[in-house]
Amino acid sequence: MSVNYTEEQVKHMIDAYTAKPERATVEMLAEDLDKSIKSIIGKLSREGVYQKTVYKTKTGEDPVTKKELVQELSEIVGIVYEKLAGLEKAPKADLKRLVDTLREEEDEIR
Repeated sequence: MSVNYTEEQVKHMIDAYTAKPERATVEMLAEDLDKSIKSIIGKLSREGVYQKTVYKTKTGEDPVTKKELVQELSEIVGIVYEKLAGLEKAPKADLKRLVDTLREEEDEIR
Protein backbone atom coordinates (compact mmCIF):
# COMPACT_ATOMS: atom_id res chain seq x y z
CA MET A 1 0.00 0.00 0.00
CA SER A 2 1.47 3.35 -0.99
CA VAL A 3 1.36 6.30 1.35
CA ASN A 4 0.43 9.60 -0.29
CA TYR A 5 1.03 11.77 2.77
CA THR A 6 3.48 11.61 5.64
CA GLU A 7 2.30 12.16 9.20
CA GLU A 8 4.01 15.56 9.15
CA GLN A 9 2.18 16.56 5.97
CA VAL A 10 -1.16 15.47 7.41
CA LYS A 11 -0.52 17.43 10.61
CA HIS A 12 0.49 20.50 8.56
CA MET A 13 -2.66 20.19 6.42
CA ILE A 14 -4.96 19.83 9.41
CA ASP A 15 -3.34 22.72 11.29
CA ALA A 16 -3.43 25.04 8.28
CA TYR A 17 -6.99 24.16 7.27
CA THR A 18 -8.35 24.28 10.82
CA ALA A 19 -6.87 27.74 11.30
CA LYS A 20 -8.36 29.02 8.05
CA PRO A 21 -11.02 26.67 6.58
CA GLU A 22 -11.45 28.09 3.10
CA ARG A 23 -10.73 27.29 -0.52
CA ALA A 24 -7.61 29.47 -0.62
CA THR A 25 -6.05 27.32 2.12
CA VAL A 26 -6.78 24.15 0.14
CA GLU A 27 -5.20 25.69 -2.95
CA MET A 28 -2.14 26.78 -0.96
CA LEU A 29 -1.75 23.27 0.51
CA ALA A 30 -2.06 21.70 -2.94
CA GLU A 31 0.72 23.92 -4.23
CA ASP A 32 2.93 23.45 -1.14
CA LEU A 33 2.60 19.65 -1.17
CA ASP A 34 2.58 19.28 -4.96
CA LYS A 35 -0.80 17.52 -4.87
CA SER A 36 -4.10 18.12 -6.61
CA ILE A 37 -6.83 20.11 -4.94
CA LYS A 38 -9.08 17.04 -5.02
CA SER A 39 -6.40 15.02 -3.24
CA ILE A 40 -6.10 17.63 -0.50
CA ILE A 41 -9.89 17.84 -0.08
CA GLY A 42 -10.12 14.05 -0.01
CA LYS A 43 -7.48 13.75 2.69
CA LEU A 44 -8.98 16.53 4.79
CA SER A 45 -12.37 14.83 4.44
CA ARG A 46 -10.98 11.48 5.57
CA GLU A 47 -9.37 13.22 8.54
CA GLY A 48 -12.78 14.70 9.40
CA VAL A 49 -11.81 18.37 9.18
CA TYR A 50 -12.94 19.45 5.70
CA GLN A 51 -15.94 21.75 5.62
CA LYS A 52 -17.91 21.78 2.41
CA THR A 53 -18.46 25.27 1.04
CA VAL A 54 -22.05 26.35 1.61
CA TYR A 55 -23.52 27.85 -1.52
CA LYS A 56 -25.61 31.02 -1.19
CA THR A 57 -27.71 32.75 -3.82
CA LYS A 58 -26.91 36.24 -5.10
CA THR A 59 -29.25 37.61 -2.42
CA GLY A 60 -27.40 35.71 0.32
CA GLU A 61 -30.16 33.15 0.89
CA ASP A 62 -29.87 29.38 0.98
CA PRO A 63 -30.73 27.93 -2.42
CA VAL A 64 -34.19 26.40 -2.82
CA THR A 65 -35.25 24.14 -5.70
CA LYS A 66 -38.49 24.51 -7.63
CA LYS A 67 -39.55 21.14 -6.27
CA GLU A 68 -39.07 22.36 -2.71
CA LEU A 69 -41.11 25.48 -3.46
CA VAL A 70 -43.95 23.43 -4.95
CA GLN A 71 -43.85 21.07 -1.94
CA GLU A 72 -44.10 24.05 0.40
CA LEU A 73 -46.94 25.47 -1.69
CA SER A 74 -48.79 22.15 -1.48
CA GLU A 75 -48.52 22.25 2.32
CA ILE A 76 -49.82 25.83 2.47
CA VAL A 77 -52.89 25.21 0.29
CA GLY A 78 -53.51 21.66 1.50
CA ILE A 79 -53.28 19.96 -1.88
CA VAL A 80 -51.29 16.77 -2.40
CA TYR A 81 -47.91 17.57 -3.99
CA GLU A 82 -48.43 15.19 -6.91
CA LYS A 83 -51.44 17.28 -8.06
CA LEU A 84 -49.27 20.41 -8.15
CA ALA A 85 -46.06 18.88 -9.54
CA GLY A 86 -46.64 20.50 -12.94
CA LEU A 87 -46.00 23.87 -11.31
CA GLU A 88 -42.29 23.00 -11.24
CA LYS A 89 -42.24 24.21 -14.85
CA ALA A 90 -43.18 27.74 -13.73
CA PRO A 91 -40.44 30.35 -13.28
CA LYS A 92 -38.72 29.98 -9.93
CA ALA A 93 -39.17 33.65 -9.05
CA ASP A 94 -42.93 33.33 -9.54
CA LEU A 95 -43.11 30.24 -7.35
CA LYS A 96 -41.10 31.95 -4.63
CA ARG A 97 -43.31 35.05 -4.80
CA LEU A 98 -46.44 32.90 -4.53
CA VAL A 99 -45.12 30.96 -1.54
CA ASP A 100 -43.93 34.15 0.20
CA THR A 101 -47.27 35.89 -0.38
CA LEU A 102 -49.26 32.94 0.94
CA ARG A 103 -46.98 32.67 4.00
CA GLU A 104 -47.54 36.39 4.70
CA GLU A 105 -51.31 35.88 4.40
CA GLU A 106 -51.08 32.97 6.84
CA ASP A 107 -49.13 35.11 9.30
CA GLU A 108 -51.70 37.94 9.10
CA ILE A 109 -54.56 35.53 9.76
CA ARG A 110 -52.86 34.24 12.91
